[in-house]
Amino acid sequence: MAEQTNNRRKKSNQPLDPSFGHLQPQATDIEKAVLGALMIDKDAYAIVCEILRPESFYEPRNQMVYTAIRDLSMEEKPVDMLTVADQLAKSGKLEQVGGPGYIAELSSGVATSANIEYHANIIAQKSLARQLISFASSIQTKAFDETIDVEDLMQEAEGSLFELSQHNMKKDYTAIDPVIAQAVKGIQDAAKNTDGLTGVSTGYFKLDDITSGWQASDLVIIAGRPAMGKTSFALSMAKNIAADLRTPMAFFSLEMSNVQLVNRLISNACEIQGSKILNGQLQRDEWERLDKNINNLLGAPLYVDDTPGLSVFELRTKARRLVREHGIKLIMIDYLQLMNANGMRFSSRQEEVSTISRSLKGLAKELNIPILALSQLNRGVESREGLEGKRPQLSDLRESGAIEQDADMVLFVHRPEYYHIYQDDNGRDLHGMAQIIIAKHRKGATGDVLLTFRGEFTRFENPEDKAIENRAPMGGGEIIGSKLNGEDAPLPPPPIDDGPLPF
Repeated sequence: MAEQTNNRRKKSNQPLDPSFGHLQPQATDIEKAVLGALMIDKDAYAIVCEILRPESFYEPRNQMVYTAIRDLSMEEKPVDMLTVADQLAKSGKLEQVGGPGYIAELSSGVATSANIEYHANIIAQKSLARQLISFASSIQTKAFDETIDVEDLMQEAEGSLFELSQHNMKKDYTAIDPVIAQAVKGIQDAAKNTDGLTGVSTGYFKLDDITSGWQASDLVIIAGRPAMGKTSFALSMAKNIAADLRTPMAFFSLEMSNVQLVNRLISNACEIQGSKILNGQLQRDEWERLDKNINNLLGAPLYVDDTPGLSVFELRTKARRLVREHGIKLIMIDYLQLMNANGMRFSSRQEEVSTISRSLKGLAKELNIPILALSQLNRGVESREGLEGKRPQLSDLRESGAIEQDADMVLFVHRPEYYHIYQDDNGRDLHGMAQIIIAKHRKGATGDVLLTFRGEFTRFENPEDKAIENRAPMGGGEIIGSKLNGEDAPLPPPPIDDGPLPF
């Protein structure tokens, strides 16, 4: 028995076999070298402050020392062995780190700070690896728990991983020369377009006049009160973009099913009342229009997703795949307030909507395509009187001021006749008309564009039918007012009409 006990003691003193366990990723010697370098070079903290945080260090006492160095640097005080020890003493942590002797050991352990950035990146990578291990362990534990819904767990996992990636994302500065070269190339490419378009055409010529098309990396908010027709406007543009111009795009519908969405597209493209699409009671000429015009929708590069309660994380995954596999050039979302940010905790709905809008802007930049998101307006419009009172304002955007801040462009869909207003200030007839109000335009002019609204077909049109038939560039629509930097913006001359487009 005594011999067995001695054998067990001998085995317990043997070093840990790495094949039977894992050590947390760490580099404690490098941590000490970085802390020592910070105490001998007054400029060293500026090099590592964007790379390291206190929690980046594995050893708790090293976290405390770095926190003291950070606090001294933020107060613009000298950082050396004595000041760091004094700062730790003031916070009552000097003895916890090992007393003045440990601080002296760190300071004397290095002779130069030459490699501090390289060493700091090693520490940051080890820290990120530990965070990923913790994340994976938490998800694995919850996956074994049968009381947790797997779909909810997937949302939480995606949200947590997104937070982790955002928290550790670091984008470095760049010199101006290559950016200038890129900008000049963009100007040269734009000069080759005789129609003035540099982005995705809306199919509405006067709107394209002001915007030059939907621009890559832009977040565009299309807002309006219920019954104004913002979804109809979005679908009309989707039909113009995907069916007429054959530009690949995706439509995420959080409010309607795929079939409902396509039914409205058929009503739009074939000029058949929506009620007849539902009950099938079509007249002979309507069946003929359906048979003739449905071919324009068939094969259109339009990808529809009707996932209810879509999260920004699901959208990001699906959007990346759509760009990679189908080369989509634009995304539409109907509508922003129905999205969520599952897996993340918020103190209010306003904070969640702010995160959603910020994520949409980040996704537009990442994929380098425009994202158009529909948004509701609050009820403030209803309580105001008169033509100008009913006109939407940026302050009417619902639930979050961050939507206005994050958006590159904000458009309002407004139909004055809904409020029994049939003339504008210039005496123009507003029966059957809709104003597309460009209230914010980060890259250019603001103004109003007047379009025809045909509610029975859920369709917005250029007012001049002849322009639609001939596809004359810049031919239809009417600009009611346009301002650039607060002044009247000159309108560009119309280009030469080269005849029908080849589709």
